[in-house]
Amino acid sequence: MLSSTRTRTLARKLLYDTKGVAFVEFALAAPLMLSVACYGIELAYFTAVDMKMSEVALSLADNASRIGQTDNVNVTPTVNETDIKEVMRGAQEQAAGYNFQAQGKVILTSLEHDTATGKQTIRWQRCFGNLARQSGYGNDTDLNGLNGPIITGLGSGPTKITAAANSAVMFVEVYYTYKGLFGDLFVSNRTLKKEGAFLIRDSRRLGVDVSGGDGTHSCATAV
Repeated sequence: MLSSTRTRTLARKLLYDTKGVAFVEFALAAPLMLSVACYGIELAYFTAVDMKMSEVALSLADNASRIGQTDNVNVTPTVNETDIKEVMRGAQEQAAGYNFQAQGKVILTSLEHDTATGKQTIRWQRCFGNLARQSGYGNDTDLNGLNGPIITGLGSGPTKITAAANSAVMFVEVYYTYKGLFGDLFVSNRTLKKEGAFLIRDSRRLGVDVSGGDGTHSCATAV
């Protein structure tokens, strides 16, 4: 009888004992809270990377459009390889910390209006980065609008970008392979693509390739 009473007393104590309840509740809720927090961090990082790549595209197109703007010579300047390297260096510095050399690729295209034919043509094209990506619009050799299919304009939107007569458009494509902070647990790894374009703002010699180069820096690859 005494044993039975003790058992009932112990059971009653256990029933009303609330010690450790908070710890148990935390243990049950912690995985969910941690998952939500990690997802928020991942989403914020993805947004930051996405915005950074957009900034790189727009800044590079803007800087390329200003090439020759400070020249104080009487002869209309021609874009040279040194100019291209400088604007590409700027993009590289802007993307510092994102391992862009290995995970990204920038394609800078000079879209011009060909005087002889009236067609849109890719006069020259230069690249930076080791990511295996090609321009989605053509190249400066066999798919430049004069050779291969006609180029009606550049850009992924409904309104295509074209170059007016006696002018040119600096068009930039940026590709970047996004790798999540937590792998692909919350956001799958993907290749981001951003575009930017600016009309040239300088008096520039058109209808010719980049000077000071032999084409070895050209990223002429088939689409």
